[in-house]
Amino acid sequence: MRPAPVLPLLAALAPAARAQLYTLADAYVGASFLSTWSWQTIADPTHGAVNYVDLATAVAHNLTYATPDKFVMRADSTRVVANGTRGRDSVRILSDRAYADSLLVLDLQHMPQGCATWSAFWSLSQTGPWPAGGEIDVIEGVNLQTGNLMSLHTSPNCTMPAPGPARTMTGTATSTICDADHADNEGCGVAGPALSYAADFNAAGGGWFAVQRGPTTGIRAWFWSRQDAAAAAVPAAVRFPLVAAAAGLTPDGDAAWGEPYAVFPTGAACGYAEHFDAHQFVFDLTFCGDWAGNAYPSSGCPGTCTDLVNNHPEAFTEAYWEVNGLYIYTPLEEPPTGPYPPYPSS
Repeated sequence: MRPAPVLPLLAALAPAARAQLYTLADAYVGASFLSTWSWQTIADPTHGAVNYVDLATAVAHNLTYATPDKFVMRADSTRVVANGTRGRDSVRILSDRAYADSLLVLDLQHMPQGCATWSAFWSLSQTGPWPAGGEIDVIEGVNLQTGNLMSLHTSPNCTMPAPGPARTMTGTATSTICDADHADNEGCGVAGPALSYAADFNAAGGGWFAVQRGPTTGIRAWFWSRQDAAAAAVPAAVRFPLVAAAAGLTPDGDAAWGEPYAVFPTGAACGYAEHFDAHQFVFDLTFCGDWAGNAYPSSGCPGTCTDLVNNHPEAFTEAYWEVNGLYIYTPLEEPPTGPYPPYPSS
């Protein structure tokens, strides 16, 4: 019995008018994170109370593991932090490869939650030095925050327009100046929808993030909660990325995906080539520091941030990432214009 034709199936998933098709560059699933990402042990540049450990230590202490279809990395939740050390053991990983114009799909089951946590999935220039080449924070938040904050941080002369005809999106702009030297590196941010961060995200069973970047589209982001899947609201190429991977193509994020929750247009006020080059991706989990620590007194969390991190390991049992897959697509040079070739008979 011959399998169903994958290419025609994918054609049916794609919108009728496709400005751009993509080909799969990399699929990070399960153990591939252990072999194709670098485990950083640097001192936290955001001054967190954290000790980033190497891969061998993470495996030995059960801070990371992989199955054929899952990758988990977590903070230590069993030990009191010894005096004079950097802080609680945790993880920070960096992709070995860098990507320029691209479309990413992140299928995430669980993200870190809880007081004192500051978790992020983001990208930065491979060449730098930061902030040259830009930074794109896909997922970021602290403490008991309930909605995701997506932000850009750039070199000078990058400003976003206010929401309006030139910038239609479902999210709420929190700032419009992307320059990292402005307002203590606040960046230009967009607050995401319900169920897009931490405890609420996890209670809903996780979800999918998609980000498209390029000189024509600028930078755009979508989010679908796992709860949306019951209503078939999630695009098939997002819910079933291996179908797209098998065919080597995926549709462009466009109107068929619904309105993005975050839109960062590039042009005269923020030149794309000037501010964004090839980026590596980062998952990290830190504690307290410049943001979570400063926000802690008004966060509704108990005691002090440092005391919680150092002396209450039980507070970090939910401080972990559970990744179903990260798929990176890059543009085809010349998208096909005719019908797909017939499926092989053999």
